[in-house]
Amino acid sequence: MAACTGLLSAQMASSEASSRPHAARDRFDAIVLDAGHGGHDEGATGSSGLHEKDLVLDVTNLLAARLRKLGMHVVLTRTRDEFLSLEERTAVANDARADLFLSIHANASSSRKPRGIETYFASLDATDDAARETAERENSAFGAAAPNFETADPLAAILGDLIETQHLQESSEFAKLAQSKLSNVALARSRGVKQAPFVVLMGVQMPASLVEIGFLTNPDDEKGLRRSRQRAAIADALTQAVMAFADRYDARRGVRSAKNDVAASLR
Repeated sequence: MAACTGLLSAQMASSEASSRPHAARDRFDAIVLDAGHGGHDEGATGSSGLHEKDLVLDVTNLLAARLRKLGMHVVLTRTRDEFLSLEERTAVANDARADLFLSIHANASSSRKPRGIETYFASLDATDDAARETAERENSAFGAAAPNFETADPLAAILGDLIETQHLQESSEFAKLAQSKLSNVALARSRGVKQAPFVVLMGVQMPASLVEIGFLTNPDDEKGLRRSRQRAAIADALTQAVMAFADRYDARRGVRSAKNDVAASLR
């Protein structure tokens, strides 16, 4: 039943995605937001019981509301506490034919010491062991559907080819913008931009990034992430990053930015 519910939600999200106006597709005006985990997959859990799946859904909804106010077409992979497979998440993103895919997560560690925010774009080669471990933890949520990057898995090779495209540079660009904006959030500690083989990023046909908004296993990070003010600040920072990326995206293509239309409508 859970699988059927997830599939239905994915189909509804795809239907929402198809409503995007065709005339506007040359400029940046659509984004897919992916709240990690959900349903039986709780993700990381803090010492006080805060679940990653609930935290990231709240932050994702806050971000979606802000972007919609700025005229963006926003598609959510999930809107409630449910599990979606890797195939369902990537299908929603690709059906949307969006300009950017952003997956939102919270980090965890076997130690209570690591803390801070880090942003990723996809690569078969991880920046360091910690980045690879983070990717392995997030990928494990998809079980057997996630390819094994340690073996000669043909799917891994295909996904590796997919990320070596024009989207790789833009994915890196957005990740840097997001990390820069997030580093200004009060109480947050910047851990930088990294690369790792996140399967959810490799299956989408658009620039894609994944942000870890803090460590739930760190008491200070978890305390901050429980606060509505901190969540709102993270959503504000990501909104700024998306709009800055949209300006660059449109400038490269020589089209009028959506931000100009929003400004005009407020006059």
